[in-house]
Amino acid sequence: MMSAYARRTARKLTQQDLLYESLRRAILDGDIGEGTRLASSRALAEQLGIARNSVLYAYERLVEEGFVTATRHGSIVNAVTHGGAAPQAHANAARTSGGGPALSRRVSDLPPRRGSGDGAIALRPGVPALDAFPFVQWRTSIERSMRRLRANDMGYGDSAGHPALRQAIAQYVRVSRGVRCRPDQVFITDGTQSSLDLCARLFADQGERVWIENPGYLGARVALQAAGLQLVPVSVDAAGMAPGADDWEDAPPRLVYLTPSHQYPLGGVLSLERRLALIEHARACGAWIVEDDYDSELRHGGPPLPSIQGLADDTPVVYLGTFSKTMFPALRIGFMVVPAGVARPVAKAIGALWRQGRVAEQMALAEFIESGRYARHLRRMRKLYEQRRDGLVAAIGRHLPGIVTVSAGAGGMHLSVRLDAPLRDVDVSEAARAHGLHLSPLSAYCLGAPDIDITRYNGFLLGYAEAPPPVADTLMATLARVVRAMLDGGV
Repeated sequence: MMSAYARRTARKLTQQDLLYESLRRAILDGDIGEGTRLASSRALAEQLGIARNSVLYAYERLVEEGFVTATRHGSIVNAVTHGGAAPQAHANAARTSGGGPALSRRVSDLPPRRGSGDGAIALRPGVPALDAFPFVQWRTSIERSMRRLRANDMGYGDSAGHPALRQAIAQYVRVSRGVRCRPDQVFITDGTQSSLDLCARLFADQGERVWIENPGYLGARVALQAAGLQLVPVSVDAAGMAPGADDWEDAPPRLVYLTPSHQYPLGGVLSLERRLALIEHARACGAWIVEDDYDSELRHGGPPLPSIQGLADDTPVVYLGTFSKTMFPALRIGFMVVPAGVARPVAKAIGALWRQGRVAEQMALAEFIESGRYARHLRRMRKLYEQRRDGLVAAIGRHLPGIVTVSAGAGGMHLSVRLDAPLRDVDVSEAARAHGLHLSPLSAYCLGAPDIDITRYNGFLLGYAEAPPPVADTLMATLARVVRAMLDGGV
């Protein structure tokens, strides 16, 4: 009888491979025990309705790998040990202990990330308007890159990324974001999380301090905490991260992570004065600034703001960008720009850490940028998102007056709102999920600290990229019913 494993792989394996894998798995799992005599090749072939040669092939492989011994009396299953314990004992232990030793405490303590698997999809922050993506143009770029592929492109690519994409990104960020860089300073990653993981490993040692915005991006907290760094929350206000002079003296950081052009989640913009002060203090204490510019291209009502990295020569800034917000999340392409002085050792370190892939997608993205289609796509998205944001704000005004207050925001794909009703954001979020609404509680973005008033951040992060105005109106009407039911004690 075929195992579940065999059934799952049936489409990929030949009959003889399938039989071999099924028998091997059964022996390893202890379902076929030591000393068992397997059915004769002829009898098993008749029973399964397959060629006898397929059975002989499977038996021969099992003999070669030591699972079975061929004797005059038939094929006998050998004892299979795993460090002295029987296979079934190991299987039982795996089921009770989770499959092995405990995870690192750093991993066990990571905060949960909600959204992708909780069933609620409406109002998700960070997800672009996929209904407005130029699929035909992107497909054309993919097809062109596939036609240009050669045999040597199918091996492991340059660990820093495809040269054409590094060149295209360098040119793009120089013009659009004022970033000072050459292509050899650009490194392609799998997205912002991948970039943050690299920053934590390349620019800091375990136990060193990293300043993070409070409230701030959960993904950064996850990546930096997993790397064993000491998280130091720094409060933000309308002008962004606001460290005091004493902070630089009492707890100087090794890394400073921030989202200066569109603070996540509150939407503020880091003032020029604070940007320059950050550079000065970071230089003085030997710290690195990690500038996450995740959606700066989507600013409403004006051009993108210049980056911190480009404010002066040789700034101690690692600049991060991603195409998950401006293109689509499944593309899984981001990048980081490092200072020229460390580009060579960073390239060496990245070469030792991983191998690059997705050559066709990287070539296609380079062509998409260089052809001008990427810039045209961004212009359309900025206009679309501004319309959808205005539609959501108007719907909030119609259905939730006195219940929530919209915070100011200069762009992006989400806005933050303060919950004015005497309810906890986490409770409202839980109740709304049953109605298909994904409300990200603002309080979840705060890292507990003595100097932060958690009640200031009782509200939600609402994504509007997926919600045209009529949809936004329906969603806010639903949210209003949920909140009023809770206030009346009905939820």
